[in-house]
Amino acid sequence: MRVKTFIVSMMETNGYIVFDEKTLDGIVIDPGDSAEFFIDFIKKENLKIKYIALTHCHFDHIGGVNEIKNSVGGEIVICDGEKIISEDASNNLSALYDSPYTVKADKILNDGDSFSFGNIMVRVFKTPGHTPGGCCYYFENERILFSGDTLFYGSVGRTDFPFGSFSDLINGIKNKLMCLPDDVIVYCGHGPKTQIGFERLNNPYISENSDLFE
Repeated sequence: MRVKTFIVSMMETNGYIVFDEKTLDGIVIDPGDSAEFFIDFIKKENLKIKYIALTHCHFDHIGGVNEIKNSVGGEIVICDGEKIISEDASNNLSALYDSPYTVKADKILNDGDSFSFGNIMVRVFKTPGHTPGGCCYYFENERILFSGDTLFYGSVGRTDFPFGSFSDLINGIKNKLMCLPDDVIVYCGHGPKTQIGFERLNNPYISENSDLFE
């Protein structure tokens, strides 16, 4: 499996293309607003895009979705609860920062669902809090997690946007993500990648040793 990372949009969002090097089947994760970078890479590598998987639908993660779908295909997938963000330009913040933009999903996933492309299986963890239908995509065999804006290197996602919930965010991280093996690599929605074990010990929002809230 190969992961190609793009840093896009004024928010320096991490967008990804993940693909099976044997079958060339792939998915796009959170392409931001720079569709041309993704499309050019997909065509250069002769990839067959099966899904455009969104961890959540804030404007800085979805701006290129419709153009990518129209150009190279792929079903748009989001997690249950995210439709209120994806289909409303005020809730996804595009109406505030850019021209209003919405995305209509082809498939709604639920917590615990799985999907595959090529020989690669992906499991969905619903982790609301940053948005109501925020989720993470876990590649168990490869020990890789795409966390969107749920978990960052040494931090967590903001919860002061529409429908945010700090308690939901922290509960999801602790109950779903921190149960994963220490060596799972986390590709975040912004900033550098990290590992579950490092965050378990060092992230001030979730570490048992944290004095952040004392």
